[in-house]
Amino acid sequence: GGYKALVTGLRDPVSAPTPDPALMSSARILRWCSVSGRCLPPRRWSHGGVEGLPGGVREFVEENVRLCQPSGVHVCTGSEVEAQTLLGQLEARGQLTRLGKYPNCWLARTDRRDVARVESRTVMVSDRERDSVPVPSDGSTSQLGRWMSPPDFRTQVGHRFPGCMRGRTMYVLPFSMGPLDSPLARLGVQLTDSPYVVVSMGIMTRMGSPAMAALTPGADFIRCLHSVGRPLTDPAGTDPDLWPCDPELTLIGHVPDRREIISFGSGYGGNSLLGKKCLALRIASNLARQQGWLAEHMLILGVTSPEGRKTYVAAAFPSACGKTNLAMMQPALPGWKVECVGDDIAWMRFDSSGRLRAINPENGFFGVAPGTSQRTNPNAMATIARNTIFTNVGHTSDGGVYWEGIDQELPPGVTLTSWTGQPWTQGDAEPCAHPNSRFCAPARQCPSMDPAWESPEGVPIDAIIFGGRRPEGVPLVYEAFDWTHGVFIGASMRSESTAAAEHKGKQLMHDPFAMRPFLGYNFGEYLQHWLGLGLGRSLGVGGARLPRIFHVNWFRRGADGAFLWPGFGHNVRVLEWICGRVEGQAQAQASPIGLLPAPGSINLRGLPGIDMDALLALPKDFWQREAAQIAQYLNVQVNRDLPQAIAEQAAALESRVAQM
Repeated sequence: GGYKALVTGLRDPVSAPTPDPALMSSARILRWCSVSGRCLPPRRWSHGGVEGLPGGVREFVEENVRLCQPSGVHVCTGSEVEAQTLLGQLEARGQLTRLGKYPNCWLARTDRRDVARVESRTVMVSDRERDSVPVPSDGSTSQLGRWMSPPDFRTQVGHRFPGCMRGRTMYVLPFSMGPLDSPLARLGVQLTDSPYVVVSMGIMTRMGSPAMAALTPGADFIRCLHSVGRPLTDPAGTDPDLWPCDPELTLIGHVPDRREIISFGSGYGGNSLLGKKCLALRIASNLARQQGWLAEHMLILGVTSPEGRKTYVAAAFPSACGKTNLAMMQPALPGWKVECVGDDIAWMRFDSSGRLRAINPENGFFGVAPGTSQRTNPNAMATIARNTIFTNVGHTSDGGVYWEGIDQELPPGVTLTSWTGQPWTQGDAEPCAHPNSRFCAPARQCPSMDPAWESPEGVPIDAIIFGGRRPEGVPLVYEAFDWTHGVFIGASMRSESTAAAEHKGKQLMHDPFAMRPFLGYNFGEYLQHWLGLGLGRSLGVGGARLPRIFHVNWFRRGADGAFLWPGFGHNVRVLEWICGRVEGQAQAQASPIGLLPAPGSINLRGLPGIDMDALLALPKDFWQREAAQIAQYLNVQVNRDLPQAIAEQAAALESRVAQM
């Protein structure tokens, strides 16, 4: 029988018998393609061809050229000329729209089925399931990641990738996550058939010739393969899709043992910009465990007091919970300054003196657009005013952008087009911008970037904050009793789900460490790795200076449904208390869940009408339910991999709450 067009993505049946991909290794798939004549060398190369590539990169490219059958290969230099050429090509195909209102800004509209990370199709590949995810005690599906066996994954790759780039160009993207001179930087090479991915990776990573030059013979790098999964059948190379993708066959696989990422069928950034969540969190967390550091879903910011004392903070929030707003905050308190090191990912390790230091491995911002405005985040609005790629936002007839919460009046006569390409007016059933619409902008454009944001050694972290969207019961801020209790607080994080993934509605979800969608290995072992830091075991560092750990909740509502805390620039008032705790100055009082601010210790000057009693209240019935649900979640989902120290923390919380 012929190779089925439906599952191969080749779109044309072939007559030769096809072996079962389940019985074939990746190398055998490649050899079969070559012998059968299905994998042909590309008709054209640019920038010197394969001969100029470092040995490991050359082998990686040659193998996947044979597998994917592109019509040409382009080795990316990362130059501005290259980026402008690709942007022009995308515009000519109708796949990008130039936004005349802003310098070098562009709008992309995706397929309606390709708008977010696809957690249900994102897998970790390992020999044993427990290497990747804990096995729940009740036999349910793990909520802490998805696992696929190597034979099953090879089958899926064999069904998707042969011939998947036919008629398209394969782009070779050498890139660095982190400043090239940082000891924490990691190199990668992504192969993709999406020019949208190329220009976006050019913003989000340090992509191009300097990274290629760092790939000296024998240099280690992460191998990243991506295809939109839509080979072209038109001999002229005309693309029938304004946003090529194959949602029915989307698959994002991570193979930590081989340091490989393989993504098929989606062009959306979270699934296709493989340096971001795929490498910087899922693969990097594996590397971090092996090499003695941390790869975390955390922003990094520097807070400077009016007296000139500077404190660096790392903070973990689920996607679309205000990380970018906090990282780019304009403080509401006079004399305070907040500077951004990064808004999404932190790589951290202890230095020789026992100080935890963090770098931002990214080079840009991939932020959620809705809700961003001059009122909520003026620094973000300044950042995205030029050299930015917008995805799935609304479009104004005068060449601008629009989304819910932008807080900008339209000039007379200006009309709106929604993210779906249809005319839009206020009151329409669907929003003008998709709730997960994005901006992709260079970090260097942010007015509040910290002077040390590209420091090779990283910035010193004195406080770690966890948080999420909790409309009831959870106080504005509290501090962990100690490091182990802080790890438990991170493990017990819960938040309303957001549009950043495919979840529908506002479900209250467990999201430990804000890493639930991004864990690269068994969460029980992840917890043990964190616990080990407190003892100096994991890193071999004695006398480590451990950051203090806190939890915040900007989203608590009153009985009338209104937010109790104004948030945004006023969050500096909470940061002031946190910095005071780090310095041993701010006062706190013990509670069953942690250390709460003492009465009067949160600075409310110039902010009338704030009910701190309501913001810090701990309703006993709420916390009895919360403690029981946390314990049940950890006992069921982490099961026998749950560290004893965390089980004891859960029991201790239930005991303290019972005595309230």
